[in-house]
Amino acid sequence: MVARYYRELLNFCLRSLKDRAAAADVVQESYVRFLSMQRAGQAIAEPRALLHQTARRLLIDGHRRRAVRDHDELDILLETQQPCAPAHAQPEEIYAYEEYATAIARAIEALPPRCREAFILNRFDGLSHQQVADQMGISRNMVAQHIMRGVLACKAVEERMQETQP
Repeated sequence: MVARYYRELLNFCLRSLKDRAAAADVVQESYVRFLSMQRAGQAIAEPRALLHQTARRLLIDGHRRRAVRDHDELDILLETQQPCAPAHAQPEEIYAYEEYATAIARAIEALPPRCREAFILNRFDGLSHQQVADQMGISRNMVAQHIMRGVLACKAVEERMQETQP
């Protein structure tokens, strides 16, 4: 029954692709999908329309795949023409971030033990000032002072790091 649409569908695909073998492949895939739907028990009211729609979508998918693959070989490009990794993945950026993280960790480690504990509980564990105060057995005022001291130590590290950057 649907075989009568073959030539019409082939000509439709041929106009777009300008390659008889490629057009035949698209038509064949359209028929495969059509027959799969039919075998799955789906009612197909307009077989001609479904075949054309399937072929059209396959043509679009093929065009998209070709557009993605249509680029120069990276090996033949000059070094200056090759695409760069994103800024955050550049070795210099990774090194700078690692240096920053190490410096921050050192600054936190250098804090007095109770100050460090309050700072970590608040900034890393997400406890409120009151929760930190209750856990450590100190006043909220003292917690605020400890946290402020930790924040100032981290800010000092950040300022030193910015001064050393070009």
